[in-house]
Amino acid sequence: MSTLPEPLAPLDFIGIGLGPFNLGLACLTEPIDELNGVFLESKPDFEWHSGMFLDGAHLQTPFMSDLVTLADPTSPYSFLNYLKDKGRLYSFYIRENFYPLRIEYNDYCRWAAAQLSSIRFNTTVTTVEYEADSELYVVRTATGETFRSRRIVLGTGTPPHIPDACEDLGGDFVHNSRYLQSKAELQKKKSITLVGSGQSAAEIYYDLLSEIDVHGYQLNWVTRSPRFFPLEYTKLTLEITSPDYIDYFHRLPEATRYRLESEQKGLFKGIDGDLINEIFDLLYQKNVAGPVPTRLLTNSALQTASYDAGHGNGTYTLGLRQEEQEKDYAIETEGLILATGYKYVTPQFLEPVRDRIRWDGQGRFDVARNYSIDSTGRGIFLQNAGVHTHSITSPDLGMGAYRNAYIIGQLLGSEYYPVEKTIAFQEFAV
Repeated sequence: MSTLPEPLAPLDFIGIGLGPFNLGLACLTEPIDELNGVFLESKPDFEWHSGMFLDGAHLQTPFMSDLVTLADPTSPYSFLNYLKDKGRLYSFYIRENFYPLRIEYNDYCRWAAAQLSSIRFNTTVTTVEYEADSELYVVRTATGETFRSRRIVLGTGTPPHIPDACEDLGGDFVHNSRYLQSKAELQKKKSITLVGSGQSAAEIYYDLLSEIDVHGYQLNWVTRSPRFFPLEYTKLTLEITSPDYIDYFHRLPEATRYRLESEQKGLFKGIDGDLINEIFDLLYQKNVAGPVPTRLLTNSALQTASYDAGHGNGTYTLGLRQEEQEKDYAIETEGLILATGYKYVTPQFLEPVRDRIRWDGQGRFDVARNYSIDSTGRGIFLQNAGVHTHSITSPDLGMGAYRNAYIIGQLLGSEYYPVEKTIAFQEFAV
Protein backbone atom coordinates (compact mmCIF):
# COMPACT_ATOMS: atom_id res chain seq x y z
CA MET A 1 0.00 0.00 0.00
CA SER A 2 1.38 3.39 -0.90
CA THR A 3 2.55 5.87 1.72
CA LEU A 4 -0.26 7.31 3.82
CA PRO A 5 -1.30 10.70 2.40
CA GLU A 6 -2.14 13.80 4.39
CA PRO A 7 -5.36 13.38 6.43
CA LEU A 8 -7.36 15.79 4.24
CA ALA A 9 -6.53 13.96 1.01
CA PRO A 10 -9.22 11.46 -0.07
CA LEU A 11 -8.38 7.88 0.78
CA ASP A 12 -9.51 4.77 -1.02
CA PHE A 13 -10.78 3.28 2.24
CA ILE A 14 -10.77 3.71 6.01
CA GLY A 15 -10.79 0.73 8.34
CA ILE A 16 -12.45 1.51 11.68
CA GLY A 17 -11.42 -0.77 14.51
CA LEU A 18 -8.44 -3.12 14.58
CA GLY A 19 -9.26 -6.65 15.59
CA PRO A 20 -7.71 -9.63 13.78
CA PHE A 21 -9.91 -9.15 10.71
CA ASN A 22 -9.10 -5.51 9.96
CA LEU A 23 -5.50 -6.18 10.94
CA GLY A 24 -5.47 -8.91 8.30
CA LEU A 25 -6.87 -6.41 5.81
CA ALA A 26 -4.07 -3.99 6.75
CA CYS A 27 -1.48 -6.70 6.10
CA LEU A 28 -2.98 -7.74 2.78
CA THR A 29 -3.35 -4.15 1.48
CA GLU A 30 0.13 -3.05 2.58
CA PRO A 31 1.84 -4.20 -0.66
CA ILE A 32 -0.89 -2.87 -2.97
CA ASP A 33 0.28 0.44 -4.48
CA GLU A 34 -3.13 1.13 -6.00
CA LEU A 35 -4.78 1.42 -2.57
CA ASN A 36 -4.37 4.22 -0.04
CA GLY A 37 -5.98 3.43 3.28
CA VAL A 38 -5.76 4.03 6.99
CA PHE A 39 -6.89 2.00 10.00
CA LEU A 40 -8.15 3.87 13.07
CA GLU A 41 -8.14 2.15 16.47
CA SER A 42 -9.05 3.68 19.82
CA LYS A 43 -6.73 1.45 21.88
CA PRO A 44 -3.06 2.37 22.37
CA ASP A 45 -1.89 -0.94 20.87
CA PHE A 46 -3.26 -4.19 19.52
CA GLU A 47 -4.98 -6.30 22.16
CA TRP A 48 -7.05 -9.44 21.65
CA HIS A 49 -8.84 -11.00 24.63
CA SER A 50 -5.95 -10.40 27.03
CA GLY A 51 -8.19 -11.31 29.98
CA MET A 52 -8.22 -14.91 28.75
CA PHE A 53 -4.48 -15.60 28.37
CA LEU A 54 -4.67 -18.64 30.62
CA ASP A 55 -1.68 -20.97 30.69
CA GLY A 56 -1.97 -23.41 27.80
CA ALA A 57 -5.08 -21.77 26.27
CA HIS A 58 -4.89 -22.05 22.49
CA LEU A 59 -6.84 -21.14 19.39
CA GLN A 60 -9.51 -23.52 18.17
CA THR A 61 -8.32 -23.06 14.58
CA PRO A 62 -4.93 -24.13 13.12
CA PHE A 63 -2.02 -21.75 12.51
CA MET A 64 -2.98 -21.42 8.83
CA SER A 65 -5.93 -19.32 10.01
CA ASP A 66 -3.50 -16.46 10.57
CA LEU A 67 -3.91 -12.94 9.20
CA VAL A 68 -2.86 -13.67 5.63
CA THR A 69 -1.93 -17.25 4.68
CA LEU A 70 -5.22 -18.44 3.18
CA ALA A 71 -5.21 -15.40 0.88
CA ASP A 72 -1.46 -15.08 0.31
CA PRO A 73 0.82 -17.90 1.53
CA THR A 74 3.85 -15.83 0.45
CA SER A 75 3.02 -12.83 2.65
CA PRO A 76 5.75 -11.59 5.01
CA TYR A 77 3.04 -11.21 7.68
CA SER A 78 2.34 -14.94 8.06
CA PHE A 79 2.42 -16.74 11.39
CA LEU A 80 5.29 -18.93 10.17
CA ASN A 81 7.34 -15.86 9.27
CA TYR A 82 6.59 -14.48 12.74
CA LEU A 83 7.92 -17.69 14.28
CA LYS A 84 11.05 -17.52 12.10
CA ASP A 85 11.62 -13.89 13.06
CA LYS A 86 11.24 -14.76 16.76
CA GLY A 87 13.56 -17.78 16.51
CA ARG A 88 10.80 -20.25 17.41
CA LEU A 89 10.05 -21.93 14.08
CA TYR A 90 11.82 -25.20 14.91
CA SER A 91 10.35 -25.28 18.40
CA PHE A 92 6.87 -24.94 16.90
CA TYR A 93 7.69 -27.72 14.44
CA ILE A 94 8.88 -30.06 17.19
CA ARG A 95 5.82 -29.20 19.30
CA GLU A 96 3.71 -30.97 16.62
CA ASN A 97 0.60 -28.99 17.45
CA PHE A 98 -1.25 -27.00 14.79
CA TYR A 99 -2.95 -24.72 17.33
CA PRO A 100 -1.08 -21.57 18.44
CA LEU A 101 -1.32 -20.50 22.06
CA ARG A 102 -3.74 -17.62 22.55
CA ILE A 103 -1.07 -15.39 24.06
CA GLU A 104 1.21 -16.35 21.16
CA TYR A 105 -1.43 -15.37 18.60
CA ASN A 106 -1.84 -11.99 20.27
CA ASP A 107 1.93 -11.46 20.18
CA TYR A 108 1.93 -12.42 16.49
CA CYS A 109 -0.74 -9.81 15.78
CA ARG A 110 1.21 -7.15 17.67
CA TRP A 111 4.32 -8.12 15.69
CA ALA A 112 2.44 -7.68 12.41
CA ALA A 113 0.84 -4.38 13.46
CA ALA A 114 4.22 -2.92 14.41
CA GLN A 115 5.41 -3.31 10.81
CA LEU A 116 2.49 -1.55 9.13
CA SER A 117 2.44 2.08 8.06
CA SER A 118 -1.34 2.38 7.79
CA ILE A 119 -2.38 1.92 11.44
CA ARG A 120 -3.17 4.78 13.82
CA PHE A 121 -3.68 3.77 17.44
CA ASN A 122 -5.15 6.08 20.10
CA THR A 123 -7.62 7.33 17.49
CA THR A 124 -11.30 7.18 18.44
CA VAL A 125 -13.86 7.70 15.68
CA THR A 126 -16.76 9.91 16.77
CA THR A 127 -18.82 10.33 13.59
CA VAL A 128 -19.06 9.05 10.04
CA GLU A 129 -20.87 11.35 7.59
CA TYR A 130 -21.40 11.32 3.84
CA GLU A 131 -20.79 14.18 1.41
CA ALA A 132 -23.09 13.72 -1.56
CA ASP A 133 -21.26 16.27 -3.72
CA SER A 134 -17.86 14.61 -3.42
CA GLU A 135 -19.29 11.09 -2.87
CA LEU A 136 -16.92 10.71 0.06
CA TYR A 137 -17.35 9.49 3.61
CA VAL A 138 -16.10 11.96 6.22
CA VAL A 139 -14.69 10.37 9.37
CA ARG A 140 -14.09 12.58 12.40
CA THR A 141 -12.10 11.60 15.48
CA ALA A 142 -12.08 12.61 19.13
CA THR A 143 -8.82 14.50 18.60
CA GLY A 144 -10.36 16.70 15.90
CA GLU A 145 -8.84 14.97 12.88
CA THR A 146 -10.91 14.59 9.73
CA PHE A 147 -10.41 11.88 7.11
CA ARG A 148 -12.21 11.56 3.78
CA SER A 149 -12.58 8.28 2.00
CA ARG A 150 -14.44 6.55 -0.80
CA ARG A 151 -15.18 3.50 1.33
CA ILE A 152 -15.39 2.33 4.94
CA VAL A 153 -14.53 -1.10 6.37
CA LEU A 154 -16.07 -1.69 9.79
CA GLY A 155 -14.02 -3.85 12.14
CA THR A 156 -15.17 -2.64 15.55
CA GLY A 157 -15.78 -6.14 16.86
CA THR A 158 -18.29 -7.38 19.40
CA PRO A 159 -18.32 -6.01 22.97
CA PRO A 160 -18.93 -8.26 26.03
CA HIS A 161 -22.56 -9.26 26.45
CA ILE A 162 -24.15 -8.76 29.88
CA PRO A 163 -27.47 -10.61 30.37
CA ASP A 164 -30.55 -8.50 31.04
CA ALA A 165 -30.78 -9.92 34.57
CA CYS A 166 -27.37 -8.43 35.38
CA GLU A 167 -27.81 -4.98 33.88
CA ASP A 168 -27.11 -2.32 36.54
CA LEU A 169 -26.22 -5.09 39.00
CA GLY A 170 -23.92 -3.81 41.73
CA GLY A 171 -20.82 -5.38 43.21
CA ASP A 172 -17.68 -6.58 41.53
CA PHE A 173 -18.94 -9.23 39.13
CA VAL A 174 -16.78 -9.69 36.04
CA HIS A 175 -17.24 -10.66 32.43
CA ASN A 176 -14.85 -13.39 31.35
CA SER A 177 -13.04 -10.84 29.16
CA ARG A 178 -11.52 -9.46 32.41
CA TYR A 179 -11.00 -12.79 34.17
CA LEU A 180 -7.23 -12.77 34.62
CA GLN A 181 -7.20 -9.21 35.93
CA SER A 182 -9.84 -10.21 38.51
CA LYS A 183 -8.71 -13.75 39.35
CA ALA A 184 -6.76 -12.95 42.53
CA GLU A 185 -9.68 -11.06 44.09
CA LEU A 186 -12.15 -13.75 43.04
CA GLN A 187 -10.12 -16.43 44.77
CA LYS A 188 -10.34 -14.58 48.09
CA LYS A 189 -14.11 -15.15 48.15
CA LYS A 190 -15.88 -18.07 49.83
CA SER A 191 -17.83 -18.95 46.70
CA ILE A 192 -17.56 -18.33 42.96
CA THR A 193 -20.26 -18.94 40.37
CA LEU A 194 -19.55 -19.12 36.67
CA VAL A 195 -22.43 -18.58 34.22
CA GLY A 196 -22.06 -19.82 30.65
CA SER A 197 -20.84 -22.96 28.91
CA GLY A 198 -18.66 -22.06 25.96
CA GLN A 199 -14.91 -22.48 25.54
CA SER A 200 -14.06 -19.49 27.74
CA ALA A 201 -16.29 -20.75 30.55
CA ALA A 202 -14.69 -24.20 30.38
CA GLU A 203 -11.17 -22.74 30.50
CA ILE A 204 -12.05 -20.62 33.53
CA TYR A 205 -13.74 -23.53 35.31
CA TYR A 206 -10.70 -25.76 34.78
CA ASP A 207 -8.40 -22.99 35.99
CA LEU A 208 -10.41 -22.37 39.18
CA LEU A 209 -10.98 -26.07 39.80
CA SER A 210 -7.22 -26.67 39.58
CA GLU A 211 -6.66 -24.39 42.61
CA ILE A 212 -9.87 -25.06 44.55
CA ASP A 213 -8.13 -26.98 47.33
CA VAL A 214 -5.57 -24.19 47.76
CA HIS A 215 -8.16 -21.46 48.32
CA GLY A 216 -11.12 -23.47 49.62
CA TYR A 217 -13.93 -21.75 47.74
CA GLN A 218 -17.23 -23.26 46.61
CA LEU A 219 -17.23 -23.37 42.80
CA ASN A 220 -20.46 -23.45 40.78
CA TRP A 221 -20.78 -23.76 37.01
CA VAL A 222 -24.20 -22.85 35.61
CA THR A 223 -25.46 -23.30 32.05
CA ARG A 224 -28.87 -23.19 30.46
CA SER A 225 -27.75 -25.85 27.98
CA PRO A 226 -28.83 -29.43 28.71
CA ARG A 227 -25.18 -30.50 28.74
CA PHE A 228 -21.66 -29.20 28.21
CA PHE A 229 -21.55 -29.46 24.43
CA PRO A 230 -18.31 -30.20 22.59
CA LEU A 231 -17.35 -28.10 19.60
CA GLU A 232 -18.33 -30.04 16.48
CA TYR A 233 -15.08 -30.34 14.58
CA THR A 234 -15.39 -33.17 12.06
CA LYS A 235 -13.99 -32.50 8.61
CA LEU A 236 -17.20 -32.61 6.62
CA THR A 237 -18.75 -30.26 9.17
CA LEU A 238 -15.79 -27.92 8.68
CA GLU A 239 -16.78 -27.61 5.02
CA ILE A 240 -19.48 -25.25 6.30
CA THR A 241 -16.65 -22.74 6.71
CA SER A 242 -16.27 -22.45 2.95
CA PRO A 243 -17.18 -20.11 0.09
CA ASP A 244 -19.58 -22.78 -1.16
CA TYR A 245 -21.60 -22.69 2.05
CA ILE A 246 -21.62 -18.88 2.18
CA ASP A 247 -23.14 -18.83 -1.32
CA TYR A 248 -25.80 -21.33 -0.23
CA PHE A 249 -26.55 -19.75 3.15
CA HIS A 250 -26.76 -16.20 1.84
CA ARG A 251 -29.43 -17.16 -0.71
CA LEU A 252 -31.73 -18.71 1.91
CA PRO A 253 -34.83 -16.80 3.07
CA GLU A 254 -34.18 -14.45 5.99
CA ALA A 255 -36.36 -16.46 8.40
CA THR A 256 -34.46 -19.65 7.55
CA ARG A 257 -31.10 -17.98 8.08
CA TYR A 258 -32.17 -16.74 11.50
CA ARG A 259 -33.35 -20.22 12.48
CA LEU A 260 -30.06 -21.72 11.38
CA GLU A 261 -28.11 -19.02 13.22
CA SER A 262 -29.66 -20.28 16.46
CA GLU A 263 -29.29 -23.97 15.60
CA GLN A 264 -25.63 -23.77 14.52
CA LYS A 265 -24.20 -22.22 17.69
CA GLY A 266 -22.61 -25.55 18.62
CA LEU A 267 -20.48 -25.34 15.50
CA PHE A 268 -18.49 -22.40 16.84
CA LYS A 269 -19.51 -21.88 20.48
CA GLY A 270 -18.91 -25.35 21.89
CA ILE A 271 -16.08 -26.57 24.11
CA ASP A 272 -12.95 -28.29 22.86
CA GLY A 273 -13.57 -32.00 23.36
CA ASP A 274 -10.17 -32.61 24.92
CA LEU A 275 -10.82 -29.89 27.50
CA ILE A 276 -14.14 -31.47 28.47
CA ASN A 277 -12.29 -34.73 29.13
CA GLU A 278 -9.58 -32.93 31.08
CA ILE A 279 -12.23 -31.32 33.29
CA PHE A 280 -13.76 -34.71 34.03
CA ASP A 281 -10.34 -36.21 34.78
CA LEU A 282 -9.52 -33.34 37.13
CA LEU A 283 -12.85 -33.75 38.93
CA TYR A 284 -12.18 -37.48 39.27
CA GLN A 285 -8.66 -36.87 40.57
CA LYS A 286 -9.73 -34.33 43.17
CA ASN A 287 -12.66 -36.45 44.34
CA VAL A 288 -10.36 -39.32 45.29
CA ALA A 289 -9.54 -37.48 48.54
CA GLY A 290 -13.22 -36.72 49.18
CA PRO A 291 -16.08 -34.67 47.71
CA VAL A 292 -14.96 -31.45 46.03
CA PRO A 293 -17.03 -28.32 46.79
CA THR A 294 -18.25 -27.79 43.24
CA ARG A 295 -21.57 -28.01 41.43
CA LEU A 296 -22.23 -28.31 37.70
CA LEU A 297 -25.79 -27.10 37.03
CA THR A 298 -27.24 -27.77 33.58
CA ASN A 299 -30.63 -26.78 32.11
CA SER A 300 -30.49 -23.75 34.40
CA ALA A 301 -31.37 -20.41 32.84
CA LEU A 302 -30.51 -17.19 34.67
CA GLN A 303 -33.79 -15.35 35.32
CA THR A 304 -32.94 -12.78 38.00
CA ALA A 305 -29.92 -11.47 39.88
CA SER A 306 -29.58 -9.23 42.92
CA TYR A 307 -26.68 -7.99 45.03
CA ASP A 308 -26.56 -7.43 48.79
CA ALA A 309 -23.49 -5.36 49.72
CA GLY A 310 -24.13 -5.75 53.44
CA HIS A 311 -24.21 -9.53 53.46
CA GLY A 312 -20.69 -10.69 54.42
CA ASN A 313 -18.27 -9.70 51.67
CA GLY A 314 -21.21 -8.91 49.43
CA THR A 315 -23.47 -11.62 48.08
CA TYR A 316 -25.24 -12.24 44.80
CA THR A 317 -28.50 -14.15 44.68
CA LEU A 318 -29.11 -15.76 41.32
CA GLY A 319 -32.63 -16.79 40.40
CA LEU A 320 -32.43 -19.84 38.11
CA ARG A 321 -35.00 -21.94 36.28
CA GLN A 322 -34.48 -25.62 35.58
CA GLU A 323 -36.03 -25.54 32.15
CA GLU A 324 -36.78 -29.24 31.65
CA GLN A 325 -38.38 -29.58 35.08
CA GLU A 326 -39.86 -26.07 34.90
CA LYS A 327 -38.77 -25.42 38.47
CA ASP A 328 -37.35 -22.21 39.90
CA TYR A 329 -34.54 -22.16 42.44
CA ALA A 330 -31.83 -19.83 43.70
CA ILE A 331 -28.17 -19.97 44.68
CA GLU A 332 -26.05 -17.47 46.58
CA THR A 333 -22.47 -16.60 45.71
CA GLU A 334 -19.87 -14.01 46.63
CA GLY A 335 -18.05 -14.09 43.32
CA LEU A 336 -19.76 -13.97 39.94
CA ILE A 337 -18.22 -14.52 36.49
CA LEU A 338 -20.31 -14.03 33.37
CA ALA A 339 -18.94 -16.10 30.50
CA THR A 340 -21.88 -14.95 28.41
CA GLY A 341 -20.12 -14.19 25.18
CA TYR A 342 -20.11 -11.13 22.98
CA LYS A 343 -22.88 -9.37 21.09
CA TYR A 344 -22.55 -6.91 18.24
CA VAL A 345 -23.75 -3.38 18.91
CA THR A 346 -24.16 -0.95 16.01
CA PRO A 347 -21.56 1.80 16.52
CA GLN A 348 -23.07 5.15 17.45
CA PHE A 349 -20.74 6.92 15.03
CA LEU A 350 -22.78 5.45 12.14
CA GLU A 351 -25.92 7.38 13.09
CA PRO A 352 -25.35 10.22 10.54
CA VAL A 353 -25.24 7.64 7.70
CA ARG A 354 -27.98 5.38 9.01
CA ASP A 355 -30.20 6.13 6.01
CA ARG A 356 -27.45 4.88 3.67
CA ILE A 357 -27.32 1.48 5.37
CA ARG A 358 -29.50 -1.52 4.49
CA TRP A 359 -31.38 -3.12 7.40
CA ASP A 360 -33.15 -6.48 7.50
CA GLY A 361 -36.48 -7.35 9.07
CA GLN A 362 -34.86 -7.88 12.48
CA GLY A 363 -33.21 -4.46 12.52
CA ARG A 364 -29.72 -5.85 11.84
CA PHE A 365 -27.39 -5.10 8.95
CA ASP A 366 -28.61 -6.57 5.66
CA VAL A 367 -25.15 -7.75 4.61
CA ALA A 368 -24.76 -8.37 0.89
CA ARG A 369 -22.81 -11.34 -0.44
CA ASN A 370 -19.84 -9.01 -1.07
CA TYR A 371 -19.90 -7.96 2.63
CA SER A 372 -21.29 -4.48 1.91
CA ILE A 373 -24.07 -3.00 4.05
CA ASP A 374 -24.74 0.34 2.28
CA SER A 375 -27.42 1.03 -0.29
CA THR A 376 -24.92 1.26 -3.16
CA GLY A 377 -23.37 -2.10 -2.37
CA ARG A 378 -19.84 -0.74 -2.64
CA GLY A 379 -19.36 1.91 0.07
CA ILE A 380 -19.40 0.34 3.56
CA PHE A 381 -18.08 -3.16 4.20
CA LEU A 382 -18.44 -5.26 7.35
CA GLN A 383 -16.02 -7.52 9.17
CA ASN A 384 -17.68 -10.12 11.44
CA ALA A 385 -21.22 -9.41 12.81
CA GLY A 386 -22.76 -11.29 9.88
CA VAL A 387 -23.67 -14.72 11.24
CA HIS A 388 -27.28 -14.05 10.18
CA THR A 389 -26.21 -13.53 6.55
CA HIS A 390 -22.89 -15.38 6.11
CA SER A 391 -23.32 -18.15 8.71
CA ILE A 392 -20.59 -19.28 11.08
CA THR A 393 -17.92 -18.11 8.63
CA SER A 394 -18.45 -14.59 10.00
CA PRO A 395 -16.52 -14.98 13.31
CA ASP A 396 -14.25 -17.78 12.07
CA LEU A 397 -10.59 -16.74 12.06
CA GLY A 398 -9.90 -19.10 9.18
CA MET A 399 -12.32 -17.23 6.92
CA GLY A 400 -10.88 -13.80 7.68
CA ALA A 401 -8.27 -13.90 4.91
CA TYR A 402 -10.90 -15.11 2.42
CA ARG A 403 -13.26 -12.27 3.31
CA ASN A 404 -10.44 -9.73 3.08
CA ALA A 405 -9.40 -11.03 -0.34
CA TYR A 406 -13.02 -10.62 -1.41
CA ILE A 407 -13.25 -7.07 0.01
CA ILE A 408 -9.95 -6.09 -1.61
CA GLY A 409 -11.37 -7.21 -4.94
CA GLN A 410 -14.34 -4.92 -4.33
CA LEU A 411 -12.06 -2.00 -3.40
CA LEU A 412 -9.95 -2.42 -6.53
CA GLY A 413 -12.67 -3.43 -8.94
CA SER A 414 -10.64 -6.49 -9.90
CA GLU A 415 -9.29 -9.58 -8.21
CA TYR A 416 -5.88 -9.11 -6.59
CA TYR A 417 -5.74 -12.21 -4.40
CA PRO A 418 -7.38 -15.15 -6.20
CA VAL A 419 -10.48 -16.22 -4.27
CA GLU A 420 -11.46 -19.88 -4.22
CA LYS A 421 -15.00 -20.35 -5.48
CA THR A 422 -15.64 -24.03 -4.80
CA ILE A 423 -13.76 -26.22 -2.32
CA ALA A 424 -16.38 -28.46 -0.67
CA PHE A 425 -16.92 -32.11 -1.58
CA GLN A 426 -20.55 -31.97 -0.49
CA GLU A 427 -23.40 -30.17 -2.23
CA PHE A 428 -25.38 -27.78 -0.03
CA ALA A 429 -28.12 -26.78 -2.46
CA VAL A 430 -30.44 -28.77 -4.71
